[in-house]
Amino acid sequence: MIGQLYGIGMGPGDPELVTLKALRLLKESPVIAYPKKKKGEKSYALSIAQTYIDPREKEMLGLVFPMTQDPEILEREWNRTVEAIWERLSQGKNVVFVTEGDPLLYSTFIHLNRRMQALHPEVKISSVPGISSISGAASCLNVDLADGDEQIAIIPATKDREAMRKALAGHDTVVFLKVAKVLDMIIDLLEELDLDDRAMVVSKATSDQEVVWKSVAQLKGQNPGYLTLMVVRK
Repeated sequence: MIGQLYGIGMGPGDPELVTLKALRLLKESPVIAYPKKKKGEKSYALSIAQTYIDPREKEMLGLVFPMTQDPEILEREWNRTVEAIWERLSQGKNVVFVTEGDPLLYSTFIHLNRRMQALHPEVKISSVPGISSISGAASCLNVDLADGDEQIAIIPATKDREAMRKALAGHDTVVFLKVAKVLDMIIDLLEELDLDDRAMVVSKATSDQEVVWKSVAQLKGQNPGYLTLMVVRK
């Protein structure tokens, strides 16, 4: 019998925001797989999961996902990751892959899901939705994201200034994900559009490391970290 692969969302940071279904699967599955950027680096998703599991009672499978755009490296490493999980599945073991937020929204699990289906289509794959950092940030900021016919955009922040401008112009609310790498450019753009007083920033929303900035001007020249987003509510 082939085991089943589950992608489960661990939420934005607060362990109490993990769903009951995700918690049950964490406790039942013999193998817990988790993403990490490089060997030895702490996994944010795993840190949430470890609130509920004893790693000594599970097989902990840390998987390195390279931060590169090189297609050859990506294909090689993704295939290696899939085969590591397949090795456990082929033994009849269920595998849970934990990810922060939701497994089907800008998540590493999306790529794992696609590659597993391509290489081992016989594997049954399921996902358990999780609370996203977007919802978590809205709660922390006590700001409504959209009401009635209002439109909201979820935008990965990039260096494309014109694309960021169009997003701001065309929506009532814009959530910029992973904004830290282009923070100064986004702040300049907000000031140009007279929207800087409508923007707020949250890092590691809902976690015990959460930091909130309700004035974005003070963040110029700063690096608040990878898990940082900005909400612009016009």
